[in-house]
Amino acid sequence: MPYYLYKVFETPIRRLEKIESHDAFKAASARAKALRREFALSEGCSVKTVFADNELQAEDLLSQVREPQPELGDD
Repeated sequence: MPYYLYKVFETPIRRLEKIESHDAFKAASARAKALRREFALSEGCSVKTVFADNELQAEDLLSQVREPQPELGDD
């Protein structure tokens, strides 16, 4: 399964743009770090890496809303 890299725009609506894919985690991670430095200031987006079977599953995973992690003392 490949690692997909996406640009994620939060405003005005959440939008995903596929950048590229890599077969190895090390290459995907290094490329994502470089893209984060490049895009963070110029385009106002975040760069996400996701491990998925295909592009459809990758976009589905990135579109899911995750619950916040519990904080200490939330028993």
